[in-house]
Amino acid sequence: MNRTAGFIHAWAPGKSTRTLLLLHGTGGTENDLLPLGRALDPEANLLSPRGRILENGMPRFFRRLAEGIFDEEDLIRRAHELADFIAQAAKKYSFDQKQLFAIGYSNGANIASALLLLRPGTLAGAALLRAMVPLVPETLPDLQGAPVLIAEGNHDPIVSLEEAHALAALLRKAGAKVTGHFEDAGHGLTAETAAAAGRWLAAHAASRNGAD
Repeated sequence: MNRTAGFIHAWAPGKSTRTLLLLHGTGGTENDLLPLGRALDPEANLLSPRGRILENGMPRFFRRLAEGIFDEEDLIRRAHELADFIAQAAKKYSFDQKQLFAIGYSNGANIASALLLLRPGTLAGAALLRAMVPLVPETLPDLQGAPVLIAEGNHDPIVSLEEAHALAALLRKAGAKVTGHFEDAGHGLTAETAAAAGRWLAAHAASRNGAD
């Protein structure tokens, strides 16, 4: 078991300069998204922290007051804690944050969105799978064309299409290059979701490598 900056996490070294930050959903652990991460990018390093908040014994990355209603003060605090963990992990494992792409599901997607909005520069880009608007900061960051995938289910009982489009609009207003993927699915991840994330990652990781 690895622990850095208070985060239990998994680290799986790869053969490329890319690193995927894997952020699980409510009730998940650091092991949940490792198979998805390896399928999306067989050669990337994988960094997968476990959320530090417990809700009825289930790990999360930040507190909520009810389903879909977030504790914004705690969300801000936890986003900064996660950003600090990532910076320390980058030093410990010698990976380049300019090649760090988040793959977040549900609660993990929401904390990834918060990282983009509150700590720009922490991530090179993010695939947000079943994400909501985590918060609207007083001042929007300049995301400078950072690639973001928003992958949602048309029949998701937790994340409405209006919420998904609001997140896309917010990130675009901050300067992100947002790609939307909508499928006939619910809140759970599907093979179609994984395929869309794989295509997006292959395109943008390659372009980012070329730019650097």
